[in-house]
Amino acid sequence: MSNLKDQVVFVTGAGGGIGKIIAIEFAKLGASVAIADLNEELLKTAVKEIEEYGGKALGLVANVTDLESMREALKKVVSTFGRLDVAVNNAGVVGIGSIEEIEPADWDRIMSVNSKGVFVSTKAELEIMKPQGSGAIINSASIAGKMGMAHLSHYVASKFAVIGFTNSIAKEVATTGITVNAICPGIVGTGMWRGEGGVADRWKLEGETEEQSWERNKTSLIPQGVDQTPQDIADAVIFISQAKHMTGQAVAIDGGMTM
Repeated sequence: MSNLKDQVVFVTGAGGGIGKIIAIEFAKLGASVAIADLNEELLKTAVKEIEEYGGKALGLVANVTDLESMREALKKVVSTFGRLDVAVNNAGVVGIGSIEEIEPADWDRIMSVNSKGVFVSTKAELEIMKPQGSGAIINSASIAGKMGMAHLSHYVASKFAVIGFTNSIAKEVATTGITVNAICPGIVGTGMWRGEGGVADRWKLEGETEEQSWERNKTSLIPQGVDQTPQDIADAVIFISQAKHMTGQAVAIDGGMTM
């Protein structure tokens, strides 16, 4: 990948996890990186890590479900770095439960952050990118946006919404020089998949441990037989951000799980 030293990148939900790795990888390539999260302490740590790689970083406390909060954050990005080239709408939350366990409040929480958050972020980003006549938006969806999954109905619904929204906005802005795509991470061995109450725990067969369930599901669901890493996702995001004639796509990084 060519040097990105002239580009400005904005990543939401970048205080940790996949979002932080995406921001770090852009910084390694020379991009100026602004990261947003609700957790100020995580932001400070992430900014420090980015700067240790020699990158320029700006940490912003912002709420992706609040339009004015996002507008204010992006205003600071432009006042600091001068423009906005790439936006990665990565912020999201996870919920696990059967239909009997999920309450309306659980549904609202998942949909608000995962779906509304992408809408709000994209709306604010386009207010900057459209006058520029350029930009790339990458929305974080999931393989759960391509297939139903037991005990994840509200999460699945939120990610299907992200893909449909991405397709629609890509068509709206197709002639403006802006691309809009979605990234669909597969089974990453952290977060919702591992630990007590995680998907691997929920999907245990009788007599199985969580670890045994994880290994069985990983090898049976993924044709390549191995789980994906945050680095895999970051590599794909960077590629998509530079692909000028790729738009409206939902790209799965899943070892062949959804093919």
